[in-house]
Amino acid sequence: MTKRWRCAVLSVVKHAYVPRGVAAHPRFELVVVADDADQPDWVHERNQRFADEQKIPYVRSVERAVRDFGAEVAVVSSEAERHVGLSIRAVEAGLHVVQDKPMSNRLSECDRLVAAVERAGVKFLMWNRSLLPAVKEARAQLDAGAIGAVRSVHIDFYFAKDAGPPKGSRNSGEPPLDWLEYQRGAHRDGSDGAVGREPLGELANEGIYPLGYLDLLCRAAVRRVFARTAAHFHQVNVDNGVEDLATVSLELEGGLTASLCVGRVGRAAHPDLGEIRLHLVGTRGALVVAEARPEVAIHRRETAPRSFPHVRVAGDLDYLLMENFARAIERNEPTLLDARLGRRICATVTAALESARLGQPVTVH
Repeated sequence: MTKRWRCAVLSVVKHAYVPRGVAAHPRFELVVVADDADQPDWVHERNQRFADEQKIPYVRSVERAVRDFGAEVAVVSSEAERHVGLSIRAVEAGLHVVQDKPMSNRLSECDRLVAAVERAGVKFLMWNRSLLPAVKEARAQLDAGAIGAVRSVHIDFYFAKDAGPPKGSRNSGEPPLDWLEYQRGAHRDGSDGAVGREPLGELANEGIYPLGYLDLLCRAAVRRVFARTAAHFHQVNVDNGVEDLATVSLELEGGLTASLCVGRVGRAAHPDLGEIRLHLVGTRGALVVAEARPEVAIHRRETAPRSFPHVRVAGDLDYLLMENFARAIERNEPTLLDARLGRRICATVTAALESARLGQPVTVH
């Protein structure tokens, strides 16, 4: 018989796309939602809502849930600042881990997690978008030598999502927007970004996706970065001192160069989810990748104001990520985005934010 893995969802305060993605593969079964008893009411409410949706229990003790439900895999989708703590507790209990992005908002926490994963000998997968059809095809074209050796890459990664009031809308004397309270309120329509007590800008929150593409397509580590960041669009970012727009120039090993533009640009900036496009220049040609393709546009009079008319098709990303995870467990292979790569991406983001602060290039450690 084919092995099925029992999965414990350790906190699910975001949009639940990671645990739902895990459950999209028939070899992974969600059996319990768990969190610590001392979490605030809003955390328990979201956890309970997801448990009810999945028709599984919610237990207010991570350790008891892991022990009593025979969990073999932990799915971590908490606030970013709690990612590593929950993942390490699962790893130390002998569980494999699938974790939401970002890996952490602190590089030192990433180091702790890498050490714990390698000490326990378990598998770790950071959720990513690198198996979307267009990105997979780009990798296949590179393997076939379509443009020769890659020499430079540019990636646009703009999410056309609002983040509350626009920049400049707060009147003099009004208190600044509280990060956590805004994110909690925005959760209803999906416009919240990095939910948590600690503000997190778009480079830190979404940078894993384009940097994951860069690693998959170039297979070269980032050595040095130069970045500029700004709170250009959204008042909540201005009030909390984090970026909603960033540009990064990157030097990679082997003489490769790359550039990246990432941001949350607001719904008015794009008719759909956003502009996500990759440009690769090689020794024999160039490759342009529209990440969203293939897609079908659906236009109706009764379309909801916040819906996106372009529907992605052939998008079995969730299944493919979990197939990669299953294969990694059974064959003792690396996952597509393992703990070490997750740490490298966090190091690149950390260096980019430091570069933006200093106004000079920074080496990635």
